[in-house]
Amino acid sequence: MAYDLKSESEVKDYIKNLGIEYRFGCYSEKNPEVCHLLADFLDAIKKDFEKAAKVYKTNCDEYKFGKSCLKYGAYCITGKGVKKTDYPAAYSYFEKGCNLDEPYACFNQGILLVTKNESFGLNQDIKKGVGLLEKACNFKNGMACYYLSGLYIAGAKNGNKIGEKDAKSEYDVPKNMEKAFKFALEGCNLGNMYSCANLSQMYAKGDGVAKNEELAKKYKAMALDMQHEVTKHSETLKFGIGIDS
Repeated sequence: MAYDLKSESEVKDYIKNLGIEYRFGCYSEKNPEVCHLLADFLDAIKKDFEKAAKVYKTNCDEYKFGKSCLKYGAYCITGKGVKKTDYPAAYSYFEKGCNLDEPYACFNQGILLVTKNESFGLNQDIKKGVGLLEKACNFKNGMACYYLSGLYIAGAKNGNKIGEKDAKSEYDVPKNMEKAFKFALEGCNLGNMYSCANLSQMYAKGDGVAKNEELAKKYKAMALDMQHEVTKHSETLKFGIGIDS
């Protein structure tokens, strides 16, 4: 049946039937992809965050659907649809999602491990976090590649903020401009504007790569073009994205 989406009554019918279709596909046919769509429907259309949270959680726990693990973990971070913010629970669901090869779940799990924040209720583990970010980067997650670039630019040690270390101790992840360059290049190739900006600076200074003013200008222009597109579409950054380096 074709719907006239300019008609308010037909839009209501369309939404109603869509909800019925998703519920049937999830509860009767037990299709994990449709269950995830149902949860998205409850979240975005119905604004019933508690029901959406339950569907995401069940779809992760019972049907092993990685994107649902990611979404439920995000709910636990924000307190959306759940009783309260719960970082350990969020970490657990990001871990489940990552084990199911969901790239952004690996990214978020890694971010929680490399970030120093006592309020998280989690032990900082820089090396494990870097391993997870590398997994996400290998899955073509450009933000993970950028974050790795920043970590290798600054260096990192457990118990400290990124780039901070005690005079008597060494970094758990030492500064390494060659690795920083490698991950910045990968991130830029994946369309991450911050990675392109890092590349521009590296080529301008000769950090981790031979100095090259033409390539510095090229990647600066690419970063600015990407920034323009982001601004044009009024996109905003979400939790766990970006670092100061």
